[in-house]
Amino acid sequence: MTQKNSGCLWMLAGFGLCLGFLFVLGVVFIASSASMHSVALKPSSPKFEESVVVDSKPGKDSDAKIALIYLRGVITSAEPGAVGDTMVEDLKIQLEQAATDDKVRAIVLYVDSPGGEVTASDSIYNAVKKVRDGGYGPKNKKPIVVYMGSLAASGGYYVSCAGTYLIANETTLTGSIGVIMQSLNYEHLFDKVGLQTVTFKSGQFKDMLSGSRELTQEEKDYVQKMVMETYGKFVGIVAHERKLNEDDLRHGLADGRVISGKDAKDAKLINATGEVEDAYAKAMELGGVKGASVIRYESPFRFGRQSEKASVEVNVAKALVPKLEAGRLYFLPSFYAP
Repeated sequence: MTQKNSGCLWMLAGFGLCLGFLFVLGVVFIASSASMHSVALKPSSPKFEESVVVDSKPGKDSDAKIALIYLRGVITSAEPGAVGDTMVEDLKIQLEQAATDDKVRAIVLYVDSPGGEVTASDSIYNAVKKVRDGGYGPKNKKPIVVYMGSLAASGGYYVSCAGTYLIANETTLTGSIGVIMQSLNYEHLFDKVGLQTVTFKSGQFKDMLSGSRELTQEEKDYVQKMVMETYGKFVGIVAHERKLNEDDLRHGLADGRVISGKDAKDAKLINATGEVEDAYAKAMELGGVKGASVIRYESPFRFGRQSEKASVEVNVAKALVPKLEAGRLYFLPSFYAP
């Protein structure tokens, strides 16, 4: 009897343990499902991590921050982003993050870019302007000091115009107010090798800018009209933001020329010349703080994003040539076009 009772007790204990284990698994499953459902309903906004560039100084403003945001390279929506889908989205995420951070009192936008796609440049210009004008709410209105690096030309200058205060080095290359569109014509090359393009199209302008034939005069006039309309918007923004006479710009500096930072100051395209430290100081002045830290945004490590970029390709020629596409409008200096 004792052995039988003992055996029954062991069986009951084992059965109880199994039930307890199944109960715990059920609770974990339900909690995980609820958590996943909550995340699906309220996805968290992507954010960059902060890195300190300049430490704060002791005082009442020691908790205040100046956000340093970089705009580097050719401005294009074809370049993948670190947090967003594109480099344009990355800039917009950083600007919103700085605007909605109560401790950030001002922003320094470091521009080192020759320009790029018209639409991408305009998108970033509007994002900068939104922060400057308090588009995220009156309390999130932040002054933006633009510092121009080696190159802030064409689309780089277009974006810079949205800043509250513009500073460049005397040797910075800027300006290049203009629009360019190009297409490669290979008609005579095809003739030499005996190739011919056969085209079926639904309308007169459907194969406009095709490299297999010369453009008609109507097509040339149409493309030039598009270019000049975009140019008109560029000149209008410069005239409005810098408080300059638009007609004087059209017949003067807005002819596509690149100028130095020194000449840009004389022409009132920028406010001052100096170093990046001067931009930090001006940002603190406009933000009403002293001794604030300067922070920059860095992309957080994400395995999925890193694994996408795991392959290594060494192509010097590809790295040096901007990714320009025929038929696209660009804010770029002429020496960047093929």
